[in-house]
Amino acid sequence: MVDPVRVAIVGGGIRGSIFARVVGEHPRAELAGICEPAPPVAERLASEFDTPIVGSVDELLDKHAPDAVIIATPDFAHVEVGLAVLGRGLHAMFEKPLATTVEEAGVLRDAASASPGKVMVGFENRWNPKFQAVKRLMGQAGAPLIAQRILLQDTEFVPRQMLSWAGRSTPGWFLFPHTLDMAMWLSGARPVEAYARGVRKVLAPDGIDTWDRISATILMSDDSIVTLDSGWVLPESRPAVFQFHYEVEAKGALYDITIDDSGITHYSADRASYVGTPDTDSRGRLVGAHIDMIRDFIDLCDGQDVETPDIEQGYEVTMAIAAIHESLRTNANVRIRY
Repeated sequence: MVDPVRVAIVGGGIRGSIFARVVGEHPRAELAGICEPAPPVAERLASEFDTPIVGSVDELLDKHAPDAVIIATPDFAHVEVGLAVLGRGLHAMFEKPLATTVEEAGVLRDAASASPGKVMVGFENRWNPKFQAVKRLMGQAGAPLIAQRILLQDTEFVPRQMLSWAGRSTPGWFLFPHTLDMAMWLSGARPVEAYARGVRKVLAPDGIDTWDRISATILMSDDSIVTLDSGWVLPESRPAVFQFHYEVEAKGALYDITIDDSGITHYSADRASYVGTPDTDSRGRLVGAHIDMIRDFIDLCDGQDVETPDIEQGYEVTMAIAAIHESLRTNANVRIRY
């Protein structure tokens, strides 16, 4: 019998906990352990999972012998963990974005090139059946691409309650990786120039030092245009925590994709409440694009031929989003030089 892939998780928050459940369900995987330094979170994890819960990355890697590691730390905290994992030659999956500076993304890319392990970046929308269908249709049509217009935004719940580190991020770093990777994946092109504008009227006055909303226009290498519009200050009364609308315009064609309408709104006699998209099937198994993403990562580590976002694509996304933030700072167009 072939030994299972031993997968460890670094970061036991919302995403890390979900990923740990996916590993536990996978028939060829074993949860090797979870690293979570925050005592209250570690206590919750210990009650949920029959696996070692440790506070140190080195302890997790050296004492519990994983084959692969899912890095689910906050966006700005990937490089130290990533270098430890890659330096040991282990397989690695980074939650998007790969890093929030060009320098750190480059360091991780160099480390990955020297490592025998498989490396993947978690751009989960590539596993969304709607986007997969559009990519197939675009390939069949073969029409020149003109523009992509993408609106992805969250309610204030995300920066005020869900993320304790929103002040160290922006809607650009938190949301643009989803949409920019999708624009690159659907088009086969990469960004070459960016121009951006932003607004600070809601969160900064309350001590959360970040942008409320960022809009960016990007020239792609195929001479098409991508417009990204993301914020995280929608009213919390909105039924869903996010809004996601995507348009792809090609010669003679328009693909109009709405992602946030798949949940359920329950109307009673006195109010409406959002039930949300079920996260399990009728047999209690996890479902969703982010679940399929982790399953494919395990299959990749298991030696299967799986197409996944690699570290070079993660590096390019970080380069482009860094250019967007440079445009915000300088009020100028910024060329993206890879």
